[in-house]
Order: sequence, then C-alpha cells, then structure tokens
Amino acid sequence: MRFGRLLGELVSARLEGGFLQRLRTLQSLDLLVLDDWGVTPLTDEARRDLLKVLEDRYETRSTLVTSQLPVDRWHEYLGDPTLADAILDRLVHNAHKIALKGESMRRLRAGREGDTDALKRHVT
Repeated sequence: MRFGRLLGELVSARLEGGFLQRLRTLQSLDLLVLDDWGVTPLTDEARRDLLKVLEDRYETRSTLVTSQLPVDRWHEYLGDPTLADAILDRLVHNAHKIALKGESMRRLRAGREGDTDALKRHVT
C-alpha cells in the first residue's frame, strides 16, 4: 500500500469512527508494505498514527518499507525528533536493509522500448 494512501485511510477511519478497527486490521496483517516512504509530507497526527501502527506490529508482524529517500534522512523526514526516535526504534530494530543500485527499471524499460518521452518523464 502506498504510504500516503495508508495515512489518508487512517484519517478517514478516524472521521468515520472506525479508527480502532482499522488499527486492528493493520496489526493482524502478516506483512504490511509501506511503499513510497518519504514522499508524503507528514502532519503531527500522521506521525502519531504511524507510531500506533508500528507499535502494534512491533516484534509480532513484518513491515516492509520501500523508499527512494536514503535511510540516513528518515529521521529528518519524520520531523518531530521524539516521535521520529520512537518510530524508527520500532521500524529499524531487527530490520534487514537492502539497498538497490543501478538504474530504475522504469528507465531501463522505457529506453529499451524506444519510448524516449517515457524516459524523459522518469529522468526529470
């Protein structure tokens, strides 16, 4: 699930009265994939919600994060130093980091297919 979409769903669930049920659902997933970490700006409420989600999953379920933002900038991205420490403690403890190198697969595919417009879209 795209990280920004998850945050939006949590806001909606809170407004509709289903926040705790949504947290229970996220807690029960064997694997939660947070795609595009670092793209969506975070509000104070989003940081607190993220902490709740990760706290509930800590050492019981797996969470996979994909990001183009280097790990050494995650603390800065999260903003509030106290919440950033708490979030990253739960996320990074016992984590396995896999750093991919090389060209983006989208760029490579666009170049192979001769779609120079698509290649330009991914480069700019």
